[in-house]
Amino acid sequence: MKSYLAATRHPWVCFLFLLPLIAAYEGGLYRIGGDQAARLRNGADAWLRWVLELFGAGHVLVAPLIVLGLLLLWSWWRWSDRPEDPLTALFGMAFESVLFAVVLWQFSRNFGPIIDGLGIKLQLTFQTAPAAQILTFIGAGIYEEVLFRLGLFGGLVLLLRVVGLPGVAALPLAAFAAALAFAAAHHVGPYGEPMRADYFVFRTIAGLFFTSLFVLRGFGIAVGAHAGYDILVGVVVS
Repeated sequence: MKSYLAATRHPWVCFLFLLPLIAAYEGGLYRIGGDQAARLRNGADAWLRWVLELFGAGHVLVAPLIVLGLLLLWSWWRWSDRPEDPLTALFGMAFESVLFAVVLWQFSRNFGPIIDGLGIKLQLTFQTAPAAQILTFIGAGIYEEVLFRLGLFGGLVLLLRVVGLPGVAALPLAAFAAALAFAAAHHVGPYGEPMRADYFVFRTIAGLFFTSLFVLRGFGIAVGAHAGYDILVGVVVS
């Protein structure tokens, strides 16, 4: 059991877990959207590609290749302690992703009564999603975790440790800051939603949830749970 818990957090297993998700997302968008695939991309993916275009790296495959390349580089650094049986870990990660997605989904369905005591009126609506939206949800799971957990949270932890803050303080501070940024990002830009307290509070909690998964269960499970949750709230009519 201990070896499995460690295996899911290894970058090589995370690479193998993300590879089919990225292939399904990028290939699906190309097949469905064609030349208009850019309009189906989620916010984090679009932001990443916008930054890359500023540096002259606007090819459609640059963003996924960077993500996979970083995981491969990290895997090379940790190659000596890679799991001997990654296939078993991959099945376990798929199961955990679904499990944690359902946990957050059930919490979201019961979130209204929880925050009614705070005087916040909750209005969550779920709509049936076509195939194109499901692909967008998969992209959100991948690139929002890359941006807010792997990049922002990980970078903040490193920065806080460099300036001398102990890990016991750096981790929660970075987690809370990344969760706030994750929630705020849904209200920024031309496609952002109007600012609402109920959405912001829930997404901050969801951000902390995904950060906990990232720290305790690994990057791959955080991505899988995020994508699974988005698909659940997009497909299930509440």
